[in-house]
Amino acid sequence: MSEVLTAAQMRAIEAAAIASGAVTGLELMERAGAGVVAALLSEWPEMALTSQRAVVLCGPGNNGGDGFVVARLLAGRGWAVEVYLYGDAGKLPPDARVNYERWLEVGQVGLLSVPMNLEQEQRIFDFARSDKTSPCFVIDALFGIGLSRSIESTENSGLVMLLVNLDDLWMDGGPLTHLVAIDMPSGVCADSGRILRLNDPTEHCTAEEEDHDPRFFAAQASLTVTFHCLKVGQLLAKGPEMCGKLHVADIGLGPVKSLAKLTQADIPWPRSLMKRVGHKFSHGHALIVSGDHGHAGAARMAARAALRIGAGLVTVASPRGAMAENAARLDAVMLKPVADAAGLAEVLADVRINALCLGPGMGLDEAAAELVKVALETSRLRVKLGAAQGLRLVLDADALTLISRDARLFALLHEGCVLTPHTGEFARLFPDIAAKLAAPAVKGPAYSKVDATREAAARAGCVVLYKGADTVIAAPDGRCSINAAVYDRAAPWLATAGSGDVLAGFITGLLARGFQPMQAAETAAWLHVECARSFGLGLIAEDLPEELPKVLRALGV
Repeated sequence: MSEVLTAAQMRAIEAAAIASGAVTGLELMERAGAGVVAALLSEWPEMALTSQRAVVLCGPGNNGGDGFVVARLLAGRGWAVEVYLYGDAGKLPPDARVNYERWLEVGQVGLLSVPMNLEQEQRIFDFARSDKTSPCFVIDALFGIGLSRSIESTENSGLVMLLVNLDDLWMDGGPLTHLVAIDMPSGVCADSGRILRLNDPTEHCTAEEEDHDPRFFAAQASLTVTFHCLKVGQLLAKGPEMCGKLHVADIGLGPVKSLAKLTQADIPWPRSLMKRVGHKFSHGHALIVSGDHGHAGAARMAARAALRIGAGLVTVASPRGAMAENAARLDAVMLKPVADAAGLAEVLADVRINALCLGPGMGLDEAAAELVKVALETSRLRVKLGAAQGLRLVLDADALTLISRDARLFALLHEGCVLTPHTGEFARLFPDIAAKLAAPAVKGPAYSKVDATREAAARAGCVVLYKGADTVIAAPDGRCSINAAVYDRAAPWLATAGSGDVLAGFITGLLARGFQPMQAAETAAWLHVECARSFGLGLIAEDLPEELPKVLRALGV
C-alpha cells in the first residue's frame, strides 16, 4: 500500500529533509519545477520538438516559486513565456523570492489583481490566441496545497474567472489552451478534494450548481503534477475531476514514514488469497441471509461472490417463500430454510459458521429487524467466548437502514462488524456527520470524507466502508485507507444494480477465510474495482464474481 498525505504532512516531510541538511529548499523547488516540465513534455511529447507558448500564473507562496522555476526552464527551451504574480513580490518566501529574481534576469513579471485589470487580462488572452496552430499552456502555480480559503472572485472577474475564460478558448480541432496545475488546481482543498466556496451571504450558488459546473469556483486542469506522494484531496470528492490527469513527480525525498495511517487500499500480499492446505472448513463457512420471494437475487449474488473469493462453504439462509427460486439458482452454494429470528439463532449455533452477511434484499419489517438483532447478539457473544474465530458480520443495504432506525441495534455493533453504507445510508446512520460533510467548505483544511468515515467508525466501534468512486474505509482505531476508482483506475461500470451486494459478498467471504475486518474490507474493495476494470463495458453485477478468477490469475495467485 502507498501512503497518501495531507498538506501539513507534506510540508513536514519537506521541512524535515531541509532541517537534516539532505537538501535545501531551493534544490527542492528546482526539482519540483523540473518535474512539472518533464511531466508536461511526457503528456504532450510533440511539444518537445518545437518552441511553444506558456502563461505562468504564480501565487504568493512557494507554489509560486515552483512556477518561476517552470517559467525559466521553459524559456530555456526556447518557449515564449509570460509570467504573472498574484501578490506582493516583497512578501514572497525566501526561496520563492530567489526564483522570482532569477526569472527577472530572463523576462518580466506582470501583476494580477482582483478585480482583474481588463487591459492586462486582454493581453493574456491575446498572447494565448497569438498562434492557433498549437496550444498555449497555462501553468497554475497560484496556491497548490497551501490554499486555506476560497479564491477571491466576482461574477465576471477574478482569478477563477480568468482561468475559466482561458480554458474556454478553442481552435479548430481542439482546445487552444491546456491548464497544468502544480500540486492542486486553484480553489480545490488539498485535504478533502472539496471546492472552497466564498463565505458570502449574497452568494446564491447552490451545491447543485457547483456540481454542474465546478469550473466557475475552481480551476479545472488538464494535468496536475504533484510531488513525492499523492495528496488526500486528489482522490476524494471533486479532486479527481478538477485535477484531470495526475502525475506524481519524484523530488528525491526518499521513502515515506507512516504519518497518519492513511493509505491507498490495495492487496499488500496477494498470496494471502491462495489456498495451500486444509479442507473446506479450513477456509471458513459464510452464511448469507436472503430476502423473501422476489427479493432473493441480491443474497444469491453476495453468496456467489463469497464462494468465488475463496470461502470454503457458503450457505444462503432463506425464508420458505424463497426456497424454490433460490434452489433453482444455486448449486455449489448450500441452502438452509430460516423462517424467523429463532431459526437464524438455531443455524448460528453451528460455530463453524464464522462470517455472516445481512441486508441485501432482506426487507425493513419487524421480522427483519429481529434477524439483525439476533445476528448482532450472537456475534458479540461468540467474540467474547472466542469460539471458532468468533462470528464476524457484514451489514449492508436494508440492515443498515434498520440499524439507523433503532438505537438498541446500533449499540450492539462491535469490532467484528463491517458496515458498507452508500451516501444515503451513511446519512441515515450518522446524520450529524453527514451534515458536516455536506455543509459548504469555506476554508481549508475542509472536513473530508476521510474525516467523516473515521468519525463514523469510532462512533460505531467497527469498520465502516463508505462507498463511492472515492470509497473510504476506516477502523475504530483511526486506521484509514482510500480505494479510489479514479484516473486510470476509473470503473464507471460499477454504477449498476447489485454491485454493492457483490462487494458485501466479497467481504463476507474474506472474513470467513480469517481476514481481519479492516483487511477484508480493503482487499474486497480493491478486487471489486479490478474485476470491473477487467470486464469493462457492458458489466452487470453477476459478472463481477465470474471475473474474479481472471483478476486473481493476473495477480499471480
